Amino acid sequence: MRKVYRILAYLIAAEVAIQAMAMVYGIAGLDKWISDGGVFDMATRQNDDSAFPEAVGFMVHGINGSIIIPVLALALLVVSFFAKIPNGVRWAGLVFLLVVIQVNLGFAGPAVPALGALHGLNALALFAVAFFAARRARTTTPEPAEQPQARIRSAA
Repeated sequence: MRKVYRILAYLIAAEVAIQAMAMVYGIAGLDKWISDGGVFDMATRQNDDSAFPEAVGFMVHGINGSIIIPVLALALLVVSFFAKIPNGVRWAGLVFLLVVIQVNLGFAGPAVPALGALHGLNALALFAVAFFAARRARTTTPEPAEQPQARIRSAA
């Protein structure tokens, strides 16, 4: 279970990196689209044919952030109860909490765009905590060795 815990935590960290890459890919494509004379409005947004190929970055970001990462975080939390990693449940719980916050910030972003800054900052925290949790699972903590009982010498 320790290995499963470690793999799940690393997957979450990797997914956060994919999230950043997908978003930047989409934004860069949007910038190029607009610079080339394209117009991005509600009609373009609702069109089934993507106006620019990099728009797939937005779709990847949405699916990863709303489905894949939360499922991985929930799986990590469940596995943490069986992995017997010191403070593993605590770190998995923190990863899960950061994912819940991240999803809520993402959904609230269109209504309050300033939350996008917190969304990005929280993503960095999520990456760091997930990576740290995975690293903690790598190290094995040896059981403390039993101390030999001291012999008491009696003076005879």
